[in-house]
Amino acid sequence: MPVSRFSLRPIAVVIAASAAATLSLTAHSDSTADQTSKQAVTQAAVVKNYTDLAFATFQDALTAAKALDAATDALIKAPSEETLKAAKQAWLAARVPYMQTEVLRFGNAIVDNWEGQLNAWPLDEGLIDYVDTGDYHYALGNAGAKANIIASQTINIGGESIDVSTLTPELLASLNEIGGSEANVATGYHAIEFLLWGQDLHGFEPGAGERPVTDYAQNDNCTHGNCERRATYLDAATDLLVNDLEWMVAQWSPDDADNYRAELLAMQPSAVIKKMLFGMGSLSLGELAGERMKVALEANSFEDEHDCFSDNTHNSHFYDAKGIQNVYLGTYTRINGSTVEGPSLAGLVAEANPELDATLTAQLETTMNAVGVMKKKAEAETKPVTFDMLIAPGNAEGAKVVSDSIVALVQQTGSIEKVARELGIESMQPDDAGHAF
Repeated sequence: MPVSRFSLRPIAVVIAASAAATLSLTAHSDSTADQTSKQAVTQAAVVKNYTDLAFATFQDALTAAKALDAATDALIKAPSEETLKAAKQAWLAARVPYMQTEVLRFGNAIVDNWEGQLNAWPLDEGLIDYVDTGDYHYALGNAGAKANIIASQTINIGGESIDVSTLTPELLASLNEIGGSEANVATGYHAIEFLLWGQDLHGFEPGAGERPVTDYAQNDNCTHGNCERRATYLDAATDLLVNDLEWMVAQWSPDDADNYRAELLAMQPSAVIKKMLFGMGSLSLGELAGERMKVALEANSFEDEHDCFSDNTHNSHFYDAKGIQNVYLGTYTRINGSTVEGPSLAGLVAEANPELDATLTAQLETTMNAVGVMKKKAEAETKPVTFDMLIAPGNAEGAKVVSDSIVALVQQTGSIEKVARELGIESMQPDDAGHAF
């Protein structure tokens, strides 16, 4: 299921210019800089390191998802402010490695076709649970926008009656895009986010969702009804998240001679290099600069921010950008603090055109600094300013923070295209998702 898209409006901003995981092969063990420098910088070596990075990043995403699953199990078993806070922290931690995998989507259809079940957005949360109908914005014409699966034994969407009495991972997966609406998202990180935080009713003002822990309480302490079903839904959604990530980790495992990793390694290295650059460029341009920043900024729409219930959007943007940088530099810092690194695109480009390599390396760092400003503002100890506040109407300073990130992403995409040409790839054109910059 693809990430949900909403129609675009003319832009109002001018774009001016856990647990440590041990890898099971020697190339996946942490490398020192000296070891890396001795490896031949060939396209084949770069491709192999790319698969190593993918394996390690998805492994970490799985490790963090398992920790989230355990934390939500603890919340369900013993609802309290402490277990709810721990579950929220586990969700936030799980986003860090997962967002760094998103650069693998574009060009790798096996990832892109799978990704929607984990990260589709924006979603019409009334499909899942109760909402404040006085402050609920949903996709026009979506018959499932107020279905409230948790409060129902049967839902009827578009004339189709669906038995939802038994909430299982399989049932939830089958409800994605029910009724033909991409806003009907029943699974993944954002469904879990909504179940932990609830709606963010603060608009452009400070504050995230404030779901009471009593929404998971038992007997007469239950608020908003259906607490047992809400817990069952949360349990099924987190179990599905783990199962999905287990499948993807297996696709990149070095221990399987018949998986996607093996398929990539059997290809002409230049074809995989093209996938790598296409992934970097498409996430930079159409997805991150366009769908995730430009759309929300031009419409002053907090409904179009990525992590809208938790106000964690700054981190999603930061780690998306970090994933792009990881692929170019051929390095990834694991959640246990260790590093996986090896022959890189940067090394290839440095041999062919040192000036271009220096330019793109600097631009990637400029982007990290730009999204780092967004992150710093959101995480300030006093008067934090989150993404939904940055995009508020009339907030010129906030708009500049977002537009600076967009500009940096657009500029690095131009150099990514130059890198492709330098490496003999003439037909690589990043996906702009219909945006003009």
